[in-house]
Amino acid sequence: MQITITARHFDLTNAIRDFIEESCEKLSRYFDHIISIQVILTLEKMRNHVEMNLHASKFNLQSEFEDMDMYVAVESAIEKMETQIKKLKDKVTDHQKKSIRKNPDFFYANTFERNIDSFNKRMIKTKRIQAEVMSVSDAIESLVSKSSPYMIFKNLETDRINVLVKKGDLFKLIEP
Repeated sequence: MQITITARHFDLTNAIRDFIEESCEKLSRYFDHIISIQVILTLEKMRNHVEMNLHASKFNLQSEFEDMDMYVAVESAIEKMETQIKKLKDKVTDHQKKSIRKNPDFFYANTFERNIDSFNKRMIKTKRIQAEVMSVSDAIESLVSKSSPYMIFKNLETDRINVLVKKGDLFKLIEP
């Protein structure tokens, strides 16, 4: 991450430079893909104006703050940038989760338990499984080697999700 600091209408001290660099390094813990940060410090009369431009992969973020104290202005601009980065990270991770949900290779397997006294169903467990693409004979071989009583796979011949159930020495193939 490259940090560029520009001071307008005043001389930049080492203390302010170190404070800005230290604060900007903290931003990398929220988002790993930060390429560069440009900080512009301006002194106009008695006001200190801080403008931050952050360039990350595919994204550009900007925050500004103005205060009487330069340190407070820098700290507030960094806090604004933190909230923007957190929003961006949530947006990126939510988008990735949605794309996984829409993937046809993933599906939900639900287990239901029916109470004898009433006809209400109660869901016990929901599990996301990725179906492996294989033939029926490969699935049988794989199920024999596993201790699981069932196997969910995507049939190579029909290109559909199938369930292979093992009961003793018998195998049952369930096709939708």
